Amino acid sequence: MNREHSLSYRVNSLLLIAALAAAASGCAHQAQQNFERPPAPVTVTAAVSQDVSNYLDSLGKIVARETVSIQPQVSGRITQIHFTDGANVTKGQRLFTIDPRPFEANLKQAQANLARDAALKKQAEANLAREVAREKWGLAQVERYRTLVEQGVVAKEEYERLRADYDTLRANTEAARAAVRSADETIRVDNAAIDTAKVELSYCFINSPIDGRAGQRLVDIGNVVNPGGPGNNENNSLLVIERINPIYADFTISQSHLSAVQREMQQGSLRTEVRLPDMANDPVTGQLTFVDNAVQNETGQVTLRATLPNPDHRFWPGRFVNVRLVLSTTTGAVLVPVSAPQTSANGSYVYVVKPDSTAEQRTVELGQRQGDLIVVQKGVNAGEQIVTNGQLGVTPGGKVLVEQPREATTPAAATNGSKS
Repeated sequence: MNREHSLSYRVNSLLLIAALAAAASGCAHQAQQNFERPPAPVTVTAAVSQDVSNYLDSLGKIVARETVSIQPQVSGRITQIHFTDGANVTKGQRLFTIDPRPFEANLKQAQANLARDAALKKQAEANLAREVAREKWGLAQVERYRTLVEQGVVAKEEYERLRADYDTLRANTEAARAAVRSADETIRVDNAAIDTAKVELSYCFINSPIDGRAGQRLVDIGNVVNPGGPGNNENNSLLVIERINPIYADFTISQSHLSAVQREMQQGSLRTEVRLPDMANDPVTGQLTFVDNAVQNETGQVTLRATLPNPDHRFWPGRFVNVRLVLSTTTGAVLVPVSAPQTSANGSYVYVVKPDSTAEQRTVELGQRQGDLIVVQKGVNAGEQIVTNGQLGVTPGGKVLVEQPREATTPAAATNGSKS
């Protein structure tokens, strides 16, 4: 009896434990069914549609439009300097004066030679006129005596004598003409000497050949300069002037992009946007004006050049700049903030907030960045609400709580991309 009682007690205990366990499990399941994950707090921004530029970015360098080295054309001493180092100069502005006195003396000497030779020419012309008159008189005498000889009035010997005298007169006339021609040649030489003297004198006054900015002068007042080299200045330069308005921006692109550039150039000129590193949000628009005729063997790059307006001298020769070459414009592109796309093993994706406040994970195909926005080529439509902050707390299909950003900005105002 005791054994049966003990067995019954154990069975009842096991049944009780099983009942208690089933009750506890039911309660836990009921509690799990009643638990719901709270919405993830997120910030959203609507995808926008606008026209954007397709571009190539490159690092470039500013180059002066024109660079002129001022060099002496005559020897002499610098007597005046008419500019300040680093000043803006205009075409025709006086820069240097070389002592003009020796060249003024040469000019006066050449002019005096001309005056002397002009007087000699007048004398030769007077001699020629006298000899021509004598020749005419002699010819008349010869003709008269020839008639008299034919009539038998005078002897033939007298005619022959007059004929010989006439030949002498003709020779004298030719000599007088030669003297006049020689005087003309001498005067031409004198005029050439005067022109040379004037040119050399003009070289004493050195003017700027272009509008530009002067560098540091390489000579001082009192230095003697020569066409072969001023003093110890090996490159024979007195000053270097650079024209910096307009100005060039030289940059390179990969040869793999050359075909696209050539294709777009056939449609018209290409626009460039050039930025200084410290003024990235203030680009200057220029035009692509040069494409090199060969690819660099060492790098596979092609050199291009943009021409920029530079009235405020913002760009300086030798400075590095960021160059954006705009190839074409895409109409109605969809853009989202650059903070929205996330990356997974399957590629890029964004969270799209649906009207029922749930987040849909959407795989996207991204394009070029446009300032603070990025182009979504596939996967998002304009106007859809895109999660831009708080993605780590979002689960696909889960609820989200949309919070207002601390500093509300419109997406279109945040972009640096060009809009045509």
